[in-house]
Amino acid sequence: MVVALLLAVLVQGAPPSAPSYDSLVLHGIQSRTYPGAVLIVGRHDTILFAQAYGRFTWSPRSAAVSLDSTLWDLASLTKVVATTPALMLLVERGKVALDTPVVRYVPEFNSAGTEHITVRHLLTHTSGLRGTLPLFQARDSAAALLMVLTTVPVTPPGSRMVYSDLNAILLGEIVRRVTGTPLDVFVTREVIAPLGLEQRMMFRPPRRLERRTAPTGLWHGYPIAGVVNDPNAAKLGGVAGHAGLFATAPALARFAQFMLGEGAPPGGPRILNQATVHQWTQIAVPARRGVSARTLGWEALPTGEEVSSAGTRFGPHSYGHTGWTGTSLWIDPERDLFVLLLTNRAFAQAGGARNTFTRLKEIRGHVADAAAGAGLTR
Repeated sequence: MVVALLLAVLVQGAPPSAPSYDSLVLHGIQSRTYPGAVLIVGRHDTILFAQAYGRFTWSPRSAAVSLDSTLWDLASLTKVVATTPALMLLVERGKVALDTPVVRYVPEFNSAGTEHITVRHLLTHTSGLRGTLPLFQARDSAAALLMVLTTVPVTPPGSRMVYSDLNAILLGEIVRRVTGTPLDVFVTREVIAPLGLEQRMMFRPPRRLERRTAPTGLWHGYPIAGVVNDPNAAKLGGVAGHAGLFATAPALARFAQFMLGEGAPPGGPRILNQATVHQWTQIAVPARRGVSARTLGWEALPTGEEVSSAGTRFGPHSYGHTGWTGTSLWIDPERDLFVLLLTNRAFAQAGGARNTFTRLKEIRGHVADAAAGAGLTR
């Protein structure tokens, strides 16, 4: 009821106050969708709202979430915060070409039907590959990677959009083959460090940071934190193109500002050309019924869902992404606006909470609508 009343006010165009945002996010804790969260709303050069909520677990003795220091398992946000910008840099430098077959960069990717899969197909999830594989069942990381390299398309490349972790894993492998360095090393050197985020955004966080990391699972009743929640990424050694990145909320907010700044963060160096960012954030695959539009790497509007994590008011050129653990980032370049909501929904689900995915999607949409409503007069 509280959420419905707040949204009724926001739809009329009144900008949301701090209590409005607070009520929307706290509703997720009250409904046991997640025990903790951070919300940041901002523009390319300023932060409009930032607040932490709740605790790491449901226990009143658990650590309170910190706006500045809590680390979050970003899950599939890794695809757009690490893997996609790595490819943007390599394409911009002429090291990778979008319409070149993947086999040119990864010779082992040569099973029947894969010869026509290009880098563009991977970025737009139109490769024809299945959504995932049980890599966690492999005996080691080499065997897990071999499962990906020897997979075959289940539909003709370019014929339809099917969201797939395998696409991002292959993109991460392209980065490794082309640069001669692992994905995490390249991204840290070329993106994370220039943004000034070395201590706040990382793969495989050191053990000493475990107490600062929001837990995403349970093991024999004890919270698990600091280890990537995705079992396939874990089998691949904790560094993969689809998952494995950890970050604080302010670090991700700076990344969002870097995207809104078209390749340059506020007060920082230019990392990508404006033309590159513009090209990669345009719709590359139109939406179809029940299937979202895609840019090169990002999800775009419309999402094809009855309830969208981007809400109903973000502009047609908006792009974003979500992560299974409970993370999300949406960017509206026309409003010069981003909305970052990080939660540990995965912990709630591991503890037996039901319908957390649907409830979180609704909360994300309500928060996005509140932020977009406030930005209408920009």
